[in-house]
Amino acid sequence: MLVLAIESSCDETSAAVVRDGRHVLSNVIASQVDIHACYGGVVPELAARKHLEACPVVIDQALNEAQVTLADIDGIAVTSGPGLIGALLVGLSTAKAIAFALDIPLVGVHHIEGHILAPLLEQDVEFPYLALAVSGGHTHLYRVDGIGQYELLGRTLDDAAGEAFDKVAKMSGLTYPGGALIDKLAQQGDSSVFDFPRPMLHRPGFDFSFSGIKTSVLTRIKQLDVPLEGEVLQNLAAGFQEAVVDVLSRKTFKAAKEYNLQRIVVAGGVACNSGLRQRFKKMADSSDIDIYFPSLVLCADNAAMLGVAGDFYLQQGGNADLSLNARSNWPLEQAGLNAQQVCGTVW
Repeated sequence: MLVLAIESSCDETSAAVVRDGRHVLSNVIASQVDIHACYGGVVPELAARKHLEACPVVIDQALNEAQVTLADIDGIAVTSGPGLIGALLVGLSTAKAIAFALDIPLVGVHHIEGHILAPLLEQDVEFPYLALAVSGGHTHLYRVDGIGQYELLGRTLDDAAGEAFDKVAKMSGLTYPGGALIDKLAQQGDSSVFDFPRPMLHRPGFDFSFSGIKTSVLTRIKQLDVPLEGEVLQNLAAGFQEAVVDVLSRKTFKAAKEYNLQRIVVAGGVACNSGLRQRFKKMADSSDIDIYFPSLVLCADNAAMLGVAGDFYLQQGGNADLSLNARSNWPLEQAGLNAQQVCGTVW
């Protein structure tokens, strides 16, 4: 089966062609970072307008790189939530128009579902596994028993980890998006100079909170009697990153132990962070747990990651009608139930 996947949940417009839910034939991403940088964050209306411009272009390019035409496509998978509602509607409307014109099936895929299944495009990962979805909009822990079978174990109660990275970068005078810049500075700094709190680390359960770390960083910046630059900035970035990575890693491995899961998937934009990758790999080596990260391009928002679930639902007979709508908020555990209803199958 050849699936055309379309992603437009935030500020990346992406289209991909995926064969049999595992083989990426193309994965084209058009970023809007330069457009939103001067505003210090994503402007929803601008994002939607740029998706309108980019969607036809990235779809054509994805088909060309895969050396196929629309006539070869067997079904379409599109992000239908969660995300910016205007941005989602552009990709969803495009997908529905193509599916209607070609008379082929269409399925809506949950954005986070795409992220936590992305490693299956590059390696074999046996179910069940623990998935940490960590990005600018999400920090969630799920037990994954199969495609469409998700149990929420913990989530952030306020800021997502990636949001905290970007806000700390802005406080520090860095440009948007700041997560990668914090990571680069942290590699050169001493994390012991600034000791930031680890919220909820020792509380029962697996929920997260990052607003306190962000507030603590702001307080320390105001207390500085030297310019926030050079070694001082590097140490601040290192201390902040260490606090976030410490919370994420220790909570995740605690959940893996409690639920007796021997495999952990870490996915989403923050999974690109070098400090996080190093910490998780080190802890996995010492605890006899297998750790899986998607490649960097599959950690970012992209369409190829939708191909895993999209192909599965299409193979099960999934075919959403043209009333399929975008959802700004959509719990992942509901997405699997909805997919079963659409497919008329229980798995």
